[in-house]
Formats: sequence, C-alpha cells, structure tokens
Amino acid sequence: MGNCAILLRDVWTKKNENGESVLDYVQAKLVYLERYETSDNPTPTMLVVDSKTVQNADTAEEKGYDGGKKSGVKILIAVDVLGMPYVTLITTANVTDRCGAVLMFSSPGFSLSSLQTVLCDGRYTGDDFANKIYELTGAKVQVAKRSELHTFVVIPKRWIVERSFGWLDKFRRLWKNCERKL
Repeated sequence: MGNCAILLRDVWTKKNENGESVLDYVQAKLVYLERYETSDNPTPTMLVVDSKTVQNADTAEEKGYDGGKKSGVKILIAVDVLGMPYVTLITTANVTDRCGAVLMFSSPGFSLSSLQTVLCDGRYTGDDFANKIYELTGAKVQVAKRSELHTFVVIPKRWIVERSFGWLDKFRRLWKNCERKL
C-alpha cells in the first residue's frame, strides 16, 4: 500500500471524541440532510436490519464460514424506511446475525433517540436478543415472519433492506470482498 493510500485510510478511519470515524460522521450527516429534505421527520423511528454473506478472495487474511457454507465476510446493515443506511458492520461470516446486530448497535457513535422499532427476519428471534437491543437502543424488536403457505409473498417493510442490498450489489467491491483485511 502506498503512502497516499495509508494517509487516506488514516484520515477516514480516525475517530472523533464520540468514537466514530470521519466516514461514519459524513454518512450520518448526509443521511440526516436527505431525510430532512424528503420526509416529515429527519430522524427515523424504525430501522430494518438484515445481513448478507459475501465471498472473499483467496488472499483474504480473515474469513469465516456461515451456516449456508459460504466462506467470506458478513455485511450487516440497518436502514430506515427510505432505504438510507444508519449503521453498517462487516464481520467474518461465522458471526451469527444476532451477535452481529448487537455489535452493530453497540458501535461507538450510534445513537438514535427517536428509534422505537427494529424490524428483522426470523434469524433474529429470541428474548435475549430482543432484550439486548432494547437495552442498547430503547427500541422493541419486531420479527417479520414468512408465510406458512410456502408461496412468494412480499413481507411488509422487509423489502426495503433487500432493495438496499440490491443497490449495493451494483458495486463490484461490495458483491465480492477483494480486500486482504477485514
């Protein structure tokens, strides 16, 4: 890695007094400004959470295997109803979705006083998880269950996070992890 790349990495990852990086700060400000222009409330009351395992390159130093036998890293995101990202986390694929979500919401700099609901799928069930999220955020966990009819049904609000992953898949560096470092 060249000197310029190291300098840029250090600038973007430097932490402020709240423990958040410059990149996290810029993202939060851009999301706030976009919500301020497009919605009635600039801070969301609901976040939709999901994760996705992304294949690693062979040269990656850190990788894990998820339950679906995929090798790589796991991307966890929490988006609002507009699809704006509020919290993101990248871990090795062997970290469970529940543990990853707890890590994501306990990250430095995350605070959302207006948050009331965290919507997620069946992989996030359990009282321990719901209690930990309530302790960290003050929000209740709502699990959106799939239809028992075994037919395709759009689950209300869950499509928002799926659409966000669809948008991310358009960028090569986010559908295959080519980096050596996590």
